Amino acid sequence: MFATLSDRLTSTFKNLRTKGRLSEADIDATVREIRRALLDADVAVPVVRSFTGAVRERALSAEVSQALNPAQQVVKIVNDELVSILGGQNRPLAYAKRPPTVILLAGLQGAGKTTLAGKLALHLKSQGHTPLLVAADLQRPNAVTQLQVVGERAGVPVYAPHPGNQGADDYLPAGADPVSVARQGLETARNRQHDVLIVDTAGRLGVDAELMQQASDIRDAVEPDEILFVIDAMIGQDAVATAQAFADGVGFTGVVLSKLDGDARGGAALSVASVTGRPILFASTGEKLTDFEVFHPDRMASRILDMGDVLTLIEQAEKAFDAEQAEKMAGKLVSGEDFTLEDFLVQMQQLRKMGPLKNMFGMLPGMGQMREALDSFDEREVDRIEAIIRSMTPAERQNPKIINGSRRARIARGSGTTPTDINQLVERFDGAQKMMRQMAKGGGMPGMPGMGNLPGMGGKKSRGKTAAPARKVKGKSGNPAKRAAQERAALERGPATPAASGSAFGLGQPPAQPDVDPADLQLPAGLDRFLGR
Repeated sequence: MFATLSDRLTSTFKNLRTKGRLSEADIDATVREIRRALLDADVAVPVVRSFTGAVRERALSAEVSQALNPAQQVVKIVNDELVSILGGQNRPLAYAKRPPTVILLAGLQGAGKTTLAGKLALHLKSQGHTPLLVAADLQRPNAVTQLQVVGERAGVPVYAPHPGNQGADDYLPAGADPVSVARQGLETARNRQHDVLIVDTAGRLGVDAELMQQASDIRDAVEPDEILFVIDAMIGQDAVATAQAFADGVGFTGVVLSKLDGDARGGAALSVASVTGRPILFASTGEKLTDFEVFHPDRMASRILDMGDVLTLIEQAEKAFDAEQAEKMAGKLVSGEDFTLEDFLVQMQQLRKMGPLKNMFGMLPGMGQMREALDSFDEREVDRIEAIIRSMTPAERQNPKIINGSRRARIARGSGTTPTDINQLVERFDGAQKMMRQMAKGGGMPGMPGMGNLPGMGGKKSRGKTAAPARKVKGKSGNPAKRAAQERAALERGPATPAASGSAFGLGQPPAQPDVDPADLQLPAGLDRFLGR
């Protein structure tokens, strides 16, 4: 969503890096470009004025003029101000002291409240809670049925005593009372010992006084601990007016951004928290129930500035990767076993659990410069690789070197690919296998200086590299007789001049050597004839 804004800001900062000192004119030009970028991203005008004013004031202060790298200091200032307008720090959900915790969802029509109710329920269920969904949206056609389907997919029970509107137009059926449904749902949650109650209400327009009053009545009936305003992140500056209308009519304690994976300009995300003073708690990033994440202002600011979001990537990996498989793979590396295609297939399946590879790569720092390559990446390529590996025999997966021409033809027929695809996969795997071998032997990643042997790890290639080979001592003869005469002459001259006390290694002066008579030396048998004895 923030691709355009991220590209504009990145190009602006790139021009600053070539300058050792920043003049007032440079800062004014930078602030002007930032203002244009934010306005193009459909950020609310009051937010843009406040943001650029704070950036200019800090950029002209001593923290930039006295910095070793003024350009990086300006980037830091912009990052800090982005975090500020996005809400500052992440705020977790406020849970009730006595369960159940009641969460009321409110928002415009089509904002995605019903799907988000299932996502939030699944998120809370993964944390050990026992949520219950309440279908209080009796006005939108088939809204109750949709919530039941979403709840079934999430594995969360749904309280729906009334079928709701089954027609084509929005109207409240006779005898349907959303306030009564919400109140009964609260009693059901208490009786069934659910610790979280999520109430899905009907979507409404900010100017619809009747529906705003209905939301207020539901709020008064269940006394929610959290009122989450669900807003479409694609609506731009209009998000400010809508959020203000809901704040006046119903009131809310937090914001949830939906459709954050869209291609809109993202002005809502940068406006709503700053204008309403309410924090953004969660973000919906896709259509799947698992495409839901806690909103961290500092991480979102890093994404906008193309500095990546490694912490979120690590958290997703911890959820998706099997700890037993990871420990098994680490054991293979330490023991020196080869990385096989079977291991490669397991690792690829673990990666698929984390979601689309485009999203994962997009969380890495600097990937904004490779956006075209990411956009052209075909997710089906992973399916083709998996089909190729599954078409191999266990022996071929363990040792791809045995794959000859006839085997390639058979694997290509079984996977629906060509022998060229098989060759490319084997070549790429061979490079990955060499890299894993080097990592197992302690050499670090290839081509990365400073990644030497790790403690407790070694290998044949790494042994003996730390010590230089011994040099030959000049002046000693290779003839045994001459060398013995040289040693005898050295003994007659006495020991060398002692080193000064307090040597560089703290060893001090070497102990005095006792005088030795060459005649008392015990030489090996047969060596006397060389000394003329």
